[in-house]
Amino acid sequence: MPQNLVQKLIANHLVAGEPVTGRELGIRVDQVLLTDTNGTMAWLQFEAMGFNRVRIPTVVTYVDHNVYQFDSRNTDDHRYLATASQRYGGHYSKPGNGICHQVHLETFGAPGLVLLGSDSHTPLCGALGMLAIGAGGLDVACAMGGSPYFFPMPQVVQIVLKGRLRPWVAAKDVILELLRRLTVRGGFGKIFEYGGPGVSALTIPQRATIANMGAELGLTTSVFPSDAVTQSYLARVGREAQWQRAVPDAGASYDDTIEVDLGAIEPLVALPGSPDNVVPVGEVEGTPIEQVMVGSCTNGSWEDMYVVSEIMRGRRVHPDVSFVLFPASQQILETMARKGLVADLLAAGAVISESTCGACPGIGHVPASGSKSLRAFNRNFPGRSGVKDDQIYLSSSQTACVSALHGVISDPRKLGRSPEVVFPARFAPSTAGLIPPPRDGGSRAIVKGPNIREVPIGQPVGDRVAGPVLIKVGDKVSTDDILPAGAQILVFRSNIPAIAEFTFKHVDPGFPARATAAGGGFIVAGQTYGQGSSREHAAIAPMSLGVRGVIAKTFARIHRANLVNWGVLPLEFVDPADYDAIGAGDRLRISDVWAGLATGSLTVEDDAGGRRIAVRCILTERAREILLAGGRLAHTRAAGQLSVRGGVPATPPPDPPTRG
Repeated sequence: MPQNLVQKLIANHLVAGEPVTGRELGIRVDQVLLTDTNGTMAWLQFEAMGFNRVRIPTVVTYVDHNVYQFDSRNTDDHRYLATASQRYGGHYSKPGNGICHQVHLETFGAPGLVLLGSDSHTPLCGALGMLAIGAGGLDVACAMGGSPYFFPMPQVVQIVLKGRLRPWVAAKDVILELLRRLTVRGGFGKIFEYGGPGVSALTIPQRATIANMGAELGLTTSVFPSDAVTQSYLARVGREAQWQRAVPDAGASYDDTIEVDLGAIEPLVALPGSPDNVVPVGEVEGTPIEQVMVGSCTNGSWEDMYVVSEIMRGRRVHPDVSFVLFPASQQILETMARKGLVADLLAAGAVISESTCGACPGIGHVPASGSKSLRAFNRNFPGRSGVKDDQIYLSSSQTACVSALHGVISDPRKLGRSPEVVFPARFAPSTAGLIPPPRDGGSRAIVKGPNIREVPIGQPVGDRVAGPVLIKVGDKVSTDDILPAGAQILVFRSNIPAIAEFTFKHVDPGFPARATAAGGGFIVAGQTYGQGSSREHAAIAPMSLGVRGVIAKTFARIHRANLVNWGVLPLEFVDPADYDAIGAGDRLRISDVWAGLATGSLTVEDDAGGRRIAVRCILTERAREILLAGGRLAHTRAAGQLSVRGGVPATPPPDPPTRG
């Protein structure tokens, strides 16, 4: 029977379950990608589970978010990540070497492989014809120990691309067009597989931009075929031997098909607040801006930097604008320097920052209060930039750059002839910042600074759960809303008691004290709770404050998995209208939790009003056992097996399966 590309990739890595839509399966993981924001906890979790060595071929830890060393805390964590990588057999990418997704694309990504990453934008590497999935840090830590990655089989949607992009229209406009059509909920439970005659007209950086921002659609991942374009890219980065053809079979079937005419797309802009609030650039043309940025994992490629340098050559940044570039890797920055791009950009008034995530998660270059910022980034959730009530617009690099020249949001098509991208025959082989695992890693000492604390362990879920509604929030609450980013907060990523004090900081600063005083309780939310970053701290911090359950209309995929992994009940309203019946401060209780989780149907009772509200929690038997044990770490440490009544065997957990 003909198979699509996703089915082929899964079949080649399947170790448990069956690839039937909606059913849980487990796949072998070839590579793991860790960031410093989530990787510190993942390595601590890996240690806590008692492993002596990573059990998959490639594990890479990237310091790309918390690069700035304002005091010793970030530096202490960098030292821990370096020594843990050396001790357990992982590669270590030093601060400034580049953003994880871009460096992985250049150095490790290859067609046909499965990559699991502790960052939600891991799907970028799907541009190479690999299955690249973002997950919570604990799932990634288990994969480092050789465990399969478990997830429900998504629907596979074929995206048929036709035609070619017109001048001044970019790949960013393609994904913004899909966000305009489908919204941030449009990809839930789906994988997008790109095909059609238009694919061959897209470069690997363009494919990477589209695959990267599929995360904003809520997709499990996105996959492009591996073709002659892929082969050419791998040759440019010196890895042509790792190319293989990866395409769907003729006549392969899909769960759905969406057609996109590349030639009909125009420059687009996402308005402040959400990446799916998309309009044509003409609707916001003339909007004054004080800050423009190009970079991040979405638009920091050679292609983005080259286009910007061509537009800027002989011109000047508008005097009222701060224009900052973030090349996504040291390899790109070194090649820019060797090809003369850096001098032209500096002469134009651009600022070239380190090859880091930087301002994307609100670390550095925070905009002025009340100002407007235009960014070729991927997210514009409120407050993510580092200042409350920010006004962040998203666009392509071309639109952003032309707007930086004029001081207002501008239609790039009015500038004249669009620049043609020229790729170097070979990129500069910049490997100085990437440290391979030493052969004698087992003898290396792991160094932990004073800000690195023990990993908390979740408590088993009782048969009766009760408590007040600690907070009620609306739709599209992101992990940035739950546990904000920014330098002030993420410095505590390895110190859960400290970082928990920032829970809902920008939404309700009194939440931590109220949760502690109440001894825990519930969170009530609307649609798409936990969207955005894979940051598992948004589950760990509330858990540590005593939150036992979140009742929402719907959950984002990774955050729901993180709640289960940390022993917090993810409950969905059967009737979304019941959301209106619950208020902050209401005291709720759920009885017969164990039996309810076995069937997936539970009842929430309001002690004061006497209301009975139906909720659901559909879990596989494996996930149910993990939840009842108090989370995956508690489950793994206890025994690896747990009865539905919460009994914990006394025997130690078996070693996870090795790669086979």
